[in-house]
Amino acid sequence: MTAVYRLRQGARALLAFSHPVDLELAREHLSPALFALFERLQRSEQAHSLNVLRSVLAQGDTPPELAAAALLHDCGKVRWRLRIWQKTLAVLVRKGAPALFQRWSRGDARNFWVRPFVVSEQHAAWSGELLAAAGAPEAVVWLGTHHADPLEGWYDHPYAELLGRLQAADNAN
Repeated sequence: MTAVYRLRQGARALLAFSHPVDLELAREHLSPALFALFERLQRSEQAHSLNVLRSVLAQGDTPPELAAAALLHDCGKVRWRLRIWQKTLAVLVRKGAPALFQRWSRGDARNFWVRPFVVSEQHAAWSGELLAAAGAPEAVVWLGTHHADPLEGWYDHPYAELLGRLQAADNAN
């Protein structure tokens, strides 16, 4: 991803407060328990997730599990709220100093300094845990858990096609 893309993404997150979030669209695709989890996301994460959902829907023939995963793939981020500068810092360090990112991402999220790196690295696993606890279908839990994994490692998995579609939509938003 280019620096320009990341700058635009950051600007959208900064301005998320000024745009209404279409909660009804989310409600259409989530059970009450999963919608409650969606409501816990920061407004910028909700906006991002709705954009991912719209991209998935535009692909056509969208199974309900893919729609739910589009909305909740980042729900693990509710464990530790980050400011936009922290998210940006994690992205920049991951790109510019990957060894440092790896070292810091293995730290304790209670430590303010390493928290952005830990959240960046662990949020997918946390998403899976939260989705399972909320009673999400198996496919949604799996997609949430693996949405940040390289697709190449999952080509033989039954949900590989859905993962590819989710990642394409996520990367576009």
